[in-house]
Amino acid sequence: MFGKARRIDPDGLGWNASQPVRNLTGILRFICLFLFVNVGLYLPAAKESESQPNIIVIFCDDLGYADIGPFGSEKHRTPNLDRMAAEGRKFTSFYVTSGVCTPSRASLMTGCYPQRVGLHENETGRRVLFPGNSRGLNPKETTMAEMLKASGYATAIVGKWHLGDQPEFLPTRHGFDYYFGIPFSNDMGQTSRLKNRYPPLPLMRMEKVIEEEPDQRLLTQRYTAEAIRFIESNKDKPFFLYLPHTMPHWPQFSSERFAGKSANGKWGDTVEEIDWSTGEILKALKQSGIDKKTLVLFMSDNGGATRHGASNKPLKAGKGTTWEGGQRVPFVIRWPGMIPAGSASDELVTSMDLLPTFASLTGGKLNGTQKIDGKNIRDLLLAKPGGKSPHEVFVYFHQGQLHGVRSGKWKMLFSRDDNSLGRPSGLFDLKKYIGEKKNVLHLNRAVAKRLAKLAEPVRADLGDSLLKLKGSGVRPAGMVTAPKTLTQKKESN
Repeated sequence: MFGKARRIDPDGLGWNASQPVRNLTGILRFICLFLFVNVGLYLPAAKESESQPNIIVIFCDDLGYADIGPFGSEKHRTPNLDRMAAEGRKFTSFYVTSGVCTPSRASLMTGCYPQRVGLHENETGRRVLFPGNSRGLNPKETTMAEMLKASGYATAIVGKWHLGDQPEFLPTRHGFDYYFGIPFSNDMGQTSRLKNRYPPLPLMRMEKVIEEEPDQRLLTQRYTAEAIRFIESNKDKPFFLYLPHTMPHWPQFSSERFAGKSANGKWGDTVEEIDWSTGEILKALKQSGIDKKTLVLFMSDNGGATRHGASNKPLKAGKGTTWEGGQRVPFVIRWPGMIPAGSASDELVTSMDLLPTFASLTGGKLNGTQKIDGKNIRDLLLAKPGGKSPHEVFVYFHQGQLHGVRSGKWKMLFSRDDNSLGRPSGLFDLKKYIGEKKNVLHLNRAVAKRLAKLAEPVRADLGDSLLKLKGSGVRPAGMVTAPKTLTQKKESN
């Protein structure tokens, strides 16, 4: 009477009218099995992959815009990153908020310009934090890790922190369940050139120094092994892995497998080892069966250090500057089945946007009492039709100085000359002249006037030390009294 029904196919799909059902019991047994396979297994897995994906952020130190294949590298072999871009999506107008380490990392973690959270400089006015500084990331700030942990994520950082080395500022006090790595840049130790300036470089596990002056040739390999162990240990629940590599920051070190093998000296060796590391991470995801429910993001903390071998072509200048080469960095993302393979976008997005975007993807809650500067770019990440940059304006700061502002294709710089302080001094059409070689200010005064007006609320909010303006929207950095270094200088014999 009921005709014929099919057995479940290997994919657990549909009915086939050619196979008989002998009785009602058989039908009911089939329905129960069908619901178990398709509802009990399939639907929860789909929900988990879409609403609470695993998230891995790979964050390089000083990697240049054109140091990897997807962005036109001419010297470095990066087959794994090439594949990641071919299977995912790249952004060619991705910005960090500073040309140096600490401020950029503060923005990634908090979704704010570094000026807002007081980490645009250290307590003595230098651009980054150093061993034993009293300043660090304020415990009152809500980090990316804290937001995700509150949503049920396991969280880990493997690599370089650089947001304060005092106990109050360590990653384990900012939402990370696990920490393995160094607390600041690798030149802040007993390197050959600076060995008398700093105490020994500390390698930490959780809040304990486990080694002094670790063999830096092995750091990338050790980070990779730790990262894979975390992935494998947490494959059955959502996790957030932050992997901020020490390299290719000076001094460059690579393992024996990669040393002397690239066409670009020590710099190229470290880049190619980072590519290997990325490949190992992707392989571990696949072997753990969580490849399709993991969003992987790859980027740099600032522009490349050209004097050490980096390339930022076709951008102008590099690390430490507010030219495009200092703050526009490579950005590649991958999430099989969710992000179209081989896609690209030139819409302006920033590292600050990742915090609110991760909240949107995971159901996480942002701190409603703390203003952030990042925007939700979920539709752009997922390549939804009509996705546009949510940023009317992006600003370029050098410590507390407002150097420039971008809106759409236009970038304008402000004069730092005493006679014309804070006035427009340069205007560049980044669509036509990405290298900022042609100043068209005299031809576009109306555009310059509009951008200058956009900068006014920024100055009121975040301040501008060039004009001796204090911002009304800034929050204090964390501060301690009587700070101590994690290691101690050894007395010379």
